[in-house]
Amino acid sequence: MASTSAAASRDNGVPGRLRNAASTLYSDNQSLIAEIRKAMILMKEVAVDLERDGQSQMVKELEDAIVELLGTSEDCTQFSAAIQSVGNEHQPRPELTDFKKLFEDEVAKLKASSSFAPQSHPLLRQFREAVWNVHHAGQPMPGDEQEDIVMTSTQCNLLNITCPLSGRPVTELADPVRSVDCKHIYEKKAILHYIKSKHGRAQCPVAACPKILQAERVVCDALLQIEIDEMKSMSKQPGRTDVIEDFTELDDEDEEEEEEEDD
Repeated sequence: MASTSAAASRDNGVPGRLRNAASTLYSDNQSLIAEIRKAMILMKEVAVDLERDGQSQMVKELEDAIVELLGTSEDCTQFSAAIQSVGNEHQPRPELTDFKKLFEDEVAKLKASSSFAPQSHPLLRQFREAVWNVHHAGQPMPGDEQEDIVMTSTQCNLLNITCPLSGRPVTELADPVRSVDCKHIYEKKAILHYIKSKHGRAQCPVAACPKILQAERVVCDALLQIEIDEMKSMSKQPGRTDVIEDFTELDDEDEEEEEEEDD
C-alpha cells in the first residue's frame, strides 16, 4: 500500500516538474529572441548611418543579415511554442517517453502550419523604410501604393495599446505584463487584483477574448519592454503620431457589425 501510494505521488509530481522545466527552457529561449530583436534594432540604426555615408553595399549586407536573423527568430519562436506544448500537455505513461521525438514532432507541426515569409515581415519593412527615409522622407518607396505603406508601417507586435482595466496606454504603464496565453497586455497591479477578484474564473478583460487568466501566467516576458520601446519610437517619427491601431477596437467593431446583421 505504501509503495503504491509513493508511486502515485511520484507520478503526480512528474507533470509539475515537467512544466517547471519547460517554463525554464521557454524563458531562456524568449531571452534569446529578445537579444535577436535588440540586434536587429541596432543593425537598423547602423544601416541608417551607413546610408547617410553612401555605403550602399554595406547597407545591403545588413539587410541580408536581418533576413537571416528573422529566420532564426522564427525558429526560436517555434521552439518556444513546442516546449510549451510538450510541457503543458504531456502526461506520464507506464512506458518510457521519447521527449526528443515529442519535441521534434511538435516543431514539425508548427513549421508545416507556419505562414512565415521574411520578405514581407514588418521588421524587414521597418528596416528598409528607415534606410529609404534617409534621402526620401515622406515619399512612397518604389512599387508601393500609399495605402500599402500605411498598412505595413502601422503593424505592431502588441495586440492592444491600452490596458483594458486602467485605460492607460501601454507605453505609459509603470509595470506592464502580458498574458502567456492570449498575449494581451495589462498593468500588473490592476490585472492581478482583477484575477484575484474572480476566484479562478478571470476571463481576459479584452473584448471578445475567451482566455481564462492565471496569475502565474501573466508576466513581463523578455520581449515586452523591447516591443513597447519600439512602439514609442514609431510614434515619435514624423507624421506617425497615430499610426498604431489598437486591434481590440477592431474586435469590438466586428462584434457590433455581426449583431446588426443578425438583427
